[in-house]
Amino acid sequence: MGGPVTKGAPARPAARRGRTGLIRAGFLLPALVLLGLLVVYPIGYTAWRSLFDADGTDFVGLGNYAEMFTDEATYTALRNNVIWVVVAPAVITVLGLIFAVLTERVRWGTAFKTIMFMPMAISFLAAGVIFTLVYDHSPDKGVLNAVATGVHDTWEAPSPYPGARPRPNGPLKESGEGAEAQVRAGEAALLPLVAVSPETQAGLRDAVPAASEPGALTGTVWVDFSPGGAGEAGRIDPGEKGMKDLVVQAVVDGKVVASAETGPDGAFRLEGVSGDATVRLPAENFAPRYGGVEWLGPGLVTPAIIGAYVWMWAGFAMVLIGAGLAAIDRDVLEAARTDGASEFQVFRKITVPMLAPVLVVVVVTLVINVMKIFDLVYVLAPGPVQQDASVLALQMYVRSFGGSDSDQGLGSAIAIVLFLLVLPAMIFNIRRFRRENT
Repeated sequence: MGGPVTKGAPARPAARRGRTGLIRAGFLLPALVLLGLLVVYPIGYTAWRSLFDADGTDFVGLGNYAEMFTDEATYTALRNNVIWVVVAPAVITVLGLIFAVLTERVRWGTAFKTIMFMPMAISFLAAGVIFTLVYDHSPDKGVLNAVATGVHDTWEAPSPYPGARPRPNGPLKESGEGAEAQVRAGEAALLPLVAVSPETQAGLRDAVPAASEPGALTGTVWVDFSPGGAGEAGRIDPGEKGMKDLVVQAVVDGKVVASAETGPDGAFRLEGVSGDATVRLPAENFAPRYGGVEWLGPGLVTPAIIGAYVWMWAGFAMVLIGAGLAAIDRDVLEAARTDGASEFQVFRKITVPMLAPVLVVVVVTLVINVMKIFDLVYVLAPGPVQQDASVLALQMYVRSFGGSDSDQGLGSAIAIVLFLLVLPAMIFNIRRFRRENT
């Protein structure tokens, strides 16, 4: 009924399995060694180091963790991390969804996606340098403030002579309303000003003394400064410039009775004024120019840095969501439209639910990324306000390697807390990958 059974034959499968296990172990061993040296050991040593003081000599137990949660700087970093986690992934995902849906309907969608994805090729360091210029407070350098000042000056005309002031010991005196001088009608008033920039003076004509007129108040407003200091104070010297387009008011008993603007040579004429009066140059003539928004100031530095991050990662979300859109069955969308659903209803009730797995991937990936954000904040936030923009990764670096007052015990505690905060998102991602592969 069968051939003879060779003695010892059942041992062959076991031996083969043993050799297979050894081969697998041989292939896995280098990866396990590297994983242990580069991941497991650093995590374990950091956890152990967090239980000691700054020098690593005295055991303090959970003292570093208690100090971390009572330290104001660390509390600010933790609060900013919460803002990052709540705002950045949500904004990027929404923008990516909008861009992905809209680019499906335009002919140049591929070009737009390419342009939007290009910032992903830029390092955070380079992005920080770029946005340092974008957010520069000077409208001559900063792109955003150049736009802001342009819009502001479109609706509200800038003052003609920002920063100008009365000459010391001259007839004009500063007041809450501007600059004022006591004059008499029928006499020509001389109203000298200083602190007018050479660039502004370059567009002015030479000043001409106004002639006195009975029954009128006349005068001249000019820049009382001669190159080289050769002129005489309070007198219109050759080459001194008249200040045009200045608003001049005559005030009697606290009321403005006449108003005019100076001409190209700085002269003005106010009619209907008699006797003693006050000549006023309103403060609007000398108000500082609108300088834009302090994007990297204490109040806006975190939103500004988040804006730079959104610029870099919106293309990533758009490409991933676009790939998910391409996989959606078009027959389902067309059937909904045939049944009378509007485009918004199709988007809200069909497209978004079918994209839910992709949206989860994007959000979780961004959450993990923003929890570890460091270099963009470090480069972009100016030194005086860096503490206002600090996040846990930056605080960990500053506390561990910040100089003479560094405390690697406290820095290690911050690192462990940051690891524990990132861990749930990583576990969620791993479980989701396993469910999709089963």
